Amino acid sequence: MQPFQETPFSRRKRRNERLAQVVLGGMALAMVIPLLLIVGYLMFKGAPLISLSFLLSNPTHGMREGGLWSALLGTIYLVVMALLVAAPIGVLCAVYLNEYARDNWLTRLIHLAVINLAGVPSIVHALFGLGAFVLFAGLGRSILAASLTLAIMTLPVIIASTKEALASVPMSFREACWNVGASRWQTIWKVVLPNSISGILTGVILQVSRTAGETAPIMFTGAVFFKKIEAGNPFAYALTDQCMALSMHLYTVTTQVTNAPEALPYAIALVLVGAVLAVNATAIWLRSRLRSRKKW
Repeated sequence: MQPFQETPFSRRKRRNERLAQVVLGGMALAMVIPLLLIVGYLMFKGAPLISLSFLLSNPTHGMREGGLWSALLGTIYLVVMALLVAAPIGVLCAVYLNEYARDNWLTRLIHLAVINLAGVPSIVHALFGLGAFVLFAGLGRSILAASLTLAIMTLPVIIASTKEALASVPMSFREACWNVGASRWQTIWKVVLPNSISGILTGVILQVSRTAGETAPIMFTGAVFFKKIEAGNPFAYALTDQCMALSMHLYTVTTQVTNAPEALPYAIALVLVGAVLAVNATAIWLRSRLRSRKKW
């Protein structure tokens, strides 16, 4: 018997498969290489200034010397407060939309509003925060007002990502719980949320990168050009205080501070990017750990 021979059709399929792999691999590299180049350039230019004293000391001499403790701590306050407000509200909204709301015109309108809100420019959120929290609510320019503005800005993405995570849980899980007499809330609390927690946490944590890098919303509502605080004290800010932030500090040093060391803006950017990458890496690790515990 003649052994099976590859036909022209099979060779063409294999050639197309290899071509698809090369194209898709090239697209993946095109996404990764710029990030590596940016991080590498920042490390080359800014690494000489990075030290523990640089992180734990305040800017001095017109922000030309010293460190960035006040800006780093202010960014931490803003991000943590924004997530503490946005995460519970966003998760609960997503639970209602996915588990309780009926498919009618009102629900579809809410979905459309969430999608559109996610595309609103940050400067519009800044003006909303200025009017709603600084002026109307009487919070003044403060960490609390800036954090609430950032929370409003990140809510749509948290709602959307949480809704997708909830929808990924098979309906058979819910039906099995209902068949043994569990209520809808018991099913959500004991089955749906535990099986979707990896996607929920990933969506929440990844919002840190956007929150930490925003400048316009905090510039209008709570960030300040310079504020001296006790160096190394993690409780140096009150929620009613204005604060410095890494994103605004980088903008200020780059555009308004003269005779600053050439490496200073790169060092600030390196700290900001490093913090975001660390949080994202934590999110990926946490997601992989939680996904490994799934039984389906």
